[in-house]
Parts: sequence; structure tokens; C-alpha cells
Amino acid sequence: MSFVRFALRRVAEMAATLLTASFVVFGAMYLAPGNPASFLLAGRSASPEALASINAQYHLDDPFLMRYLRWLGDILQGDFGRSITYRTDVSRLLADRLPTTLLLIVMSLAVVVALGLLLGRIAAVRGGATDSAILVTTTFAVGTPSFVAAVLLQGLFAVNLGWFPSSGAGDGGLGDMLWHLTLPSIALALYLIGMLARVTRSAMLEALDSDHVTVARSRGVPERQVIKRHVFRNSLGTVLTTGGLIVSTLLVCTILVETAFSIGGIGQLLELSTTTKDFPTVQAISLIIVALFMIVNLIVDLLLPLVDPRVTLGSRSAAA
Repeated sequence: MSFVRFALRRVAEMAATLLTASFVVFGAMYLAPGNPASFLLAGRSASPEALASINAQYHLDDPFLMRYLRWLGDILQGDFGRSITYRTDVSRLLADRLPTTLLLIVMSLAVVVALGLLLGRIAAVRGGATDSAILVTTTFAVGTPSFVAAVLLQGLFAVNLGWFPSSGAGDGGLGDMLWHLTLPSIALALYLIGMLARVTRSAMLEALDSDHVTVARSRGVPERQVIKRHVFRNSLGTVLTTGGLIVSTLLVCTILVETAFSIGGIGQLLELSTTTKDFPTVQAISLIIVALFMIVNLIVDLLLPLVDPRVTLGSRSAAA
């Protein structure tokens, strides 16, 4: 199967999956108890005429399928609707908050890749006490949820030491944002550092026991070259597959971290919008997360054959 044919087939599958996901996302909010009109009224009584006006404005009285088709048609035109809570276009809300969330995810991913690969490689190569110490450290990291890490980091580095801000995303430019997002990115990355380090260690230990490594050593290839060319390189397929899961986890866990640090990203927006039953906002953010998740998996599938020749297009079996 050619690369182009595989990519086109995967894009078609993504489109079908996204269509199904859109129906689930749209319908899930209407299964929850409560009515968005009650949140708009903020507990105040309203005349039947005022209630009918609200329902008409947001098409709340239309049949479900009609509402879904109208919403889907607007989405395809780039119109995510109007926020019930914020009384503005959802597209504007996303444009204002999405860059903050993406920067947080990129910072966290950089920390995860740098420390996860480094710790996993050191543990596999050195072994002994170093390996044991890294295993204990990564076990602690894996067992620490993001929201617990956020509270611990806030208490130590923001409240007690005062090195970093305890909340907000900053508004003084890129440098100020990076400073504000340092603790949130670490809190978001801690669990995933441990996971990637352990996966990297296991993959490299398996590669160290392979026949081609034994042959390379018998031929007098320097140990550093053996580790670089034959061990670490052959472990990248497994690491890359785990990388797709890591990015997907970051997309989900950012909701907890943004809420803990009061960061005005789409994660916190999703949490607040769910509480107030802001249907258009919740549906738009959920659909975006699903789309990003599928894009990440597509990228992983396309990159795997490039880093691991044992893997063919459409198959992860050799790297899994």
C-alpha cells in the first residue's frame, strides 16, 4: 500500500469517525439533567413569553435531529455557535483561549520527552543502583495524579518559596506566559515523565538482548555507537507509539491543571461551560479534542515506518 493511498484512507476514516463523534458529542449534553434556559435566568422567574424567546433564540424547542443537522452545517462553515454563558461567539472564545492551552501542552510535551527519554536511557544503560533509583522515582511520578502534583507544586514553589506565580497565564508577553506556565507544565508532565521513562527503559533493555547487538559488540563496535545506533534507535518505534498516548493524555489532563492554576485556557473553559450547561461551548471544545486526538494518532501511524523499518503502513504490531 503506497504512502499516499494509506494517508487518504486514514483521512477518510478520520472523517467518518469525527462525524460519529460529533453526533455523540452533540447528543451527550442533552442527556444531562437541567436546562440551559434555567442558567440564563440565574434562578429568576420568567414569563412564558420570555422563556419561549430564549428557547427560540437557541433553538431549544426544535427536534433533536434538526438541531444536530443545523449545528453540523454551521460547524462545517466554521461557525461553532454562540455561547449561552458568555453571550459571544464560541469561535472568539476559542481563539482567545486556545493559544494558552497549546503553549501549555507544548511546554509539557517538551519536559516529558526530554526527561522521560533521558531517565529511561540512563536506567537501561547503567543498571544497578542507578536503575533502581530511577525506577523508584518514576514509580512515584506515575502514582501522582496531575491535580495532586499541581497542589504540591503550588504549595512549595509558589506559596512557600515564591519562585513562581500560583495562578494565571500571564499577560506580559511570551516570556511572562512561559514563567506563569512553568509550574502547570511540570504538574501536567510529571505522570507522563514516569510513564515514558519506564517504556523507554523496557524497550532499550529488550533491544540490548537482541542478536544484532551481540554481533555488533563482537565486531568491536564502540559501546556508545552500539547504544546509539542499535539500541536506542530500535527502541524509537515503541517510544513513538507511547508518544501518541502521551499527547492524548495531555489534551485530557490539561482540564485539571488549568482549573487548579486558574489558567484561562480551553480546559478551564470546558469545566466552567459544563457546569453552566453552555451547550455550544462544550460541544465545540469536545469536538476539537476528539479531532486533535485523531490527528495525533494519524501522525504516529505515518511516522512509525520511518523510524522503524520493521513496521509497515497501518501496522503497529512490531513497535507495540
